[in-house]
Amino acid sequence: MNLVHHVADAAAERGEAPALVYDGQETSYEAFWTRTGRFAAGLAEREIGAGDRVAIYLPNLPQFVTAFHGTLRAGGVVVPMNPQYKRRELRHLLGDSGAKAVVTLPDLVQHVDAVREETDVEAVVTVGEGDGDVRFEAFLADETRPIADRADEDVAVQPYTSGTTGTPKGVLLTHHNLAWDANASTNPIPDGIRPTDRHLGVLPLFHIYGMTVTMNATLFDGGSYYPLPAWDAEAAASLIEEAELTLVHAVPAMYNDLAGLPEDTKFDLSSIRFANSGGSGLPEEVRRAFEERFDVELHEGYGLTETSPVTHANHAGERRPGSIGRPLDGVSARIVDDAFDERPPVERGPVEEGSVDLDEITGELVVAGPNVMTGYYERPEANAEAFTEADGKRWFHTGDISYADEDGFFFVVDRKKHMINTAGYNVYPREVEELLFEHPAVADAAVVGIPDERRNETVKAFIVPEPDADATPEDVREYCLERLAAYKHPREVEFVEELPRTTTGKVQKFHLESRD
Repeated sequence: MNLVHHVADAAAERGEAPALVYDGQETSYEAFWTRTGRFAAGLAEREIGAGDRVAIYLPNLPQFVTAFHGTLRAGGVVVPMNPQYKRRELRHLLGDSGAKAVVTLPDLVQHVDAVREETDVEAVVTVGEGDGDVRFEAFLADETRPIADRADEDVAVQPYTSGTTGTPKGVLLTHHNLAWDANASTNPIPDGIRPTDRHLGVLPLFHIYGMTVTMNATLFDGGSYYPLPAWDAEAAASLIEEAELTLVHAVPAMYNDLAGLPEDTKFDLSSIRFANSGGSGLPEEVRRAFEERFDVELHEGYGLTETSPVTHANHAGERRPGSIGRPLDGVSARIVDDAFDERPPVERGPVEEGSVDLDEITGELVVAGPNVMTGYYERPEANAEAFTEADGKRWFHTGDISYADEDGFFFVVDRKKHMINTAGYNVYPREVEELLFEHPAVADAAVVGIPDERRNETVKAFIVPEPDADATPEDVREYCLERLAAYKHPREVEFVEELPRTTTGKVQKFHLESRD
């Protein structure tokens, strides 16, 4: 069924309780649900309905949430787009998806207009005054529209992969994929999401992590969602303290920023009853620093756009630091070699440096379950590469090098595409990055492989130093050489002002690899 039935049930039960709180203004469940019906009716008046794509090109604003659920209520398919994208990215996403409408900000209309003639866009709806065909409030119809019937396996959302290694691919996620994962993702939280919970909405809604785990999971269970349109560590900490937010989902870079706030800024984050990190690997030093400063336990989870996203999580009271946790109930996971033979688990993880040969225990993490996408949009070759049929299941290849232990905990070593081969030895950048974060002069770090005539590749570290740090690149290099096997230490160290990151906090290593 249409996944917005979950929101309809919450709206019927919660009524005047706050669904959204933005900039101090509350929107009740009843008012929010009415606005989604008016948005759906606005689409119907323009003959945009079942199966039609609607692109949402916005930061985290209440109108994003309304347009998202209004599109699904009308039977359409949401195409979420990063508001940092410019015309080059829009040309591909709008052209590939065939979106008929775009909801955006007036300042972004210029990018849509620049490619509009090459797309199927019929309407541009703007949040605020400015260019565009119609303002958001005027687009809303006077009447509401009932929920359109959709099958469980009908596509609900078509996000696009980040495109770090090629042209972004449309990911086909069904109503069942997304509804199942939104519900299952709350299991690690004690008692799930309660109606009294207040959830920080700083993860971008165009990204599957923020869309499923913060927005949908909260609204399905009748909690209150507090969107923030841009990341600012001090603003986020202030909101958590002032509104007494109880749930926080964020990426490691955000927790690193919170832990690194100036010592003279005092924030009380004791209202948080569950905090989770996802989106990329959580360095142990970042976890420790955040927990020591705020006395809030931080849990790590794991997922991908193609899996709606959550597949693994550490549950409250059952966490294993350094692990992405156990698979969610209903999700199957294996570690396989290139022949798809399963790697045996280690006795207990995480394994210590030098105690085992990682190449002997690791393989690629593959998953199967009700949250796995149906496939990439009109990419049969990519689908053939992404899946393996075995033992009656359709296994998705995550591309992550991992291992598991006998207790069922999984550990991600690194991305398969990031592994460095130097003089015949495999080096996993994350292992070196974990050590770098322990250095007192290092505020942020990323490790990549760069070409080397003798070794094929060599290890290079990019370091953002702490303010007033007096360490030199040579100091950092020697620090690693004393603590790692010689072939693993970074032979080149470069200090930089900042690392190139996506809006979800992932380091864009291809930018570092291509630097002169």
